[in-house]
Amino acid sequence: MKNTLTFFVLLLTMAGLNSCSSTKGTGMTNMVATMQVDEPIPGVCDNSRVYAILPIKGNGQVDAKPQLTEPEIEAKLNEEVAFLKQNTGYKDKGMVGLIINCKGEMVRCQIDNKTKSPELDDQIVAVFATLQNWKAGSINGQAVDTSVLYSFEIKDGKITL
Repeated sequence: MKNTLTFFVLLLTMAGLNSCSSTKGTGMTNMVATMQVDEPIPGVCDNSRVYAILPIKGNGQVDAKPQLTEPEIEAKLNEEVAFLKQNTGYKDKGMVGLIINCKGEMVRCQIDNKTKSPELDDQIVAVFATLQNWKAGSINGQAVDTSVLYSFEIKDGKITL
């Protein structure tokens, strides 16, 4: 579910992202989406250029990557989120938004689309906040500040990304 093109089209429409395109010598247009930052984000390298990476083949954009794989993150969530163990029939969905700076440091972690339970939201954020080792996202080989989103769904008390 994470970082699909359809999802980013929705993100661009709903999250107030600005986009621009640039042309490199190949004649290809390279769409770049930046996040609108209303207040400074402590720890980012450039508040005016926090990117929503559009990982389309050949566009030079690479997502920030955590040290863990998605299945490992899912396993960590299902192991460490106590709310899910106490509510085995629970069904919900939501989204976690992270900001990873150009040095590969997570500088923000928050729920973007809340679940029906603030307790669950807090526990999910707590697990994501432990994912501190990241490879910074990049555009044309240059490390940049990036917004990373994880959509999740909960069925029968189990979370999937």
